[in-house]
Amino acid sequence: MAYACEICNKRHQSGHNVSHANNKTKRVFSPNLQTVRALINGAARRIRVCTRCLRSGRVQKAV
Repeated sequence: MAYACEICNKRHQSGHNVSHANNKTKRVFSPNLQTVRALINGAARRIRVCTRCLRSGRVQKAV
């Protein structure tokens, strides 16, 4: 399973570490994914969700 949000499909982005001498090395910006028990089609299921989807209420948590 890919490291991505199952609701909005947010994935990692690539970029650079930039030093004071302006040297650039590759790096990865990862989304803040949390594993939550959510209601999917009426059943509780563990899914990986980014914190933005959790905060905006796109995920209905299972009790």
